[in-house]
Amino acid sequence: MTSVVIPHDDLILTRRRLHAAPELSMVEHATAAFVAEQLGALGLDEIRTGIGQTGVLGTLIGGRRGPVTLLRADMDALPIEELNEVPYRSARPGVMHACGHDGHVAILLAVARTLAARRAEVPGTLVFCFQPGEEGHAGAKKMIDDGALEHPHVERTFALHLYSGLDVGKIGVRDGAFFASADEFELTIRGQGGHGAMPQLAVDPIAAGAYLVTLLQTIVSREVAPKDPAVVTVGQFSAGTTFNVIPDQATMKGTVRAFDAEVRASMPQRIERILAGLAQSLRFEYDFNYRWLYPPTVNDRTINDLVRAAGRRELGAQNVVEHDIVMWAEDMAFMQELRPGAYFIVGARGGEATAFPHHNARFDIDERALDVGYRMMLALGLTG
Repeated sequence: MTSVVIPHDDLILTRRRLHAAPELSMVEHATAAFVAEQLGALGLDEIRTGIGQTGVLGTLIGGRRGPVTLLRADMDALPIEELNEVPYRSARPGVMHACGHDGHVAILLAVARTLAARRAEVPGTLVFCFQPGEEGHAGAKKMIDDGALEHPHVERTFALHLYSGLDVGKIGVRDGAFFASADEFELTIRGQGGHGAMPQLAVDPIAAGAYLVTLLQTIVSREVAPKDPAVVTVGQFSAGTTFNVIPDQATMKGTVRAFDAEVRASMPQRIERILAGLAQSLRFEYDFNYRWLYPPTVNDRTINDLVRAAGRRELGAQNVVEHDIVMWAEDMAFMQELRPGAYFIVGARGGEATAFPHHNARFDIDERALDVGYRMMLALGLTG
């Protein structure tokens, strides 16, 4: 195992400070300023701010020959009102760290502090990447566009995610596609309003939308091979003003997830084919807009093997789990499309209070997971 003294109290203090002061995607100004201040005290070779709008990069040139390695933590919170009654509860109404990003930042700051003090042992060059806008804003891509993978030229990447679906003390790894793609569609169904008691004089967009929600499920169940996981979810359906009026229109938003590139590419055509047929049958018109967001997150096996080896040394082989695919999406996918990388999950479930799913108003972590993440990222930073 790597000989270190784990800064447990520092990890908790930093995580709780960030948890109490969450910031939404692309406006992580105070968080970024705090990160830059912390990095500025470490004697790094370079600190770049404003990368991808609010991102921060810190560069450390090690004392040994080796690759250029990027270690990443995402910084943004979610528009959720926290329900946890804890001393570090969010002090900002309607904003909450409900996905563990506060822990990611705390881990990477502690790793940067340790490795800066152990510069002579570091192989190659490290880039500590604190990224904005993971929650649907493609902050990683924005950072790439601003040169995050150059000067120095990054050769490999590592990222982790605290996960309430895995027991604390364990990490989960998977070769190939680990997280799904995530794309979005928006739809307006334009019918003809009328009296709820005389539907024959109207074109009901609510009835049409209800049919559509059901029919969309046949894409996965009847058109995609069972070996290719995919999801089509309508997450928003808005229509009407009162109980006895058929409205003129209904609007819907949804998400589409897949792992296979061909399945992903086929989804908008499949959705619109069903939509066009239903429109002809039920006499409505529509506007359909499809947005390509995040590609699948694909792990390089060679880089992933470094994670397995570090996990076995630091945590014991029994705590390195070959994990199933996860249907969430990650914008780290953009970096891993350009550079070989490994993204792994760190168990954060330590009991009932820390078993709530991500993006839940009662989400929290077992803070022992911070130690595991720290040990893993530290070990990877010292791996040539």
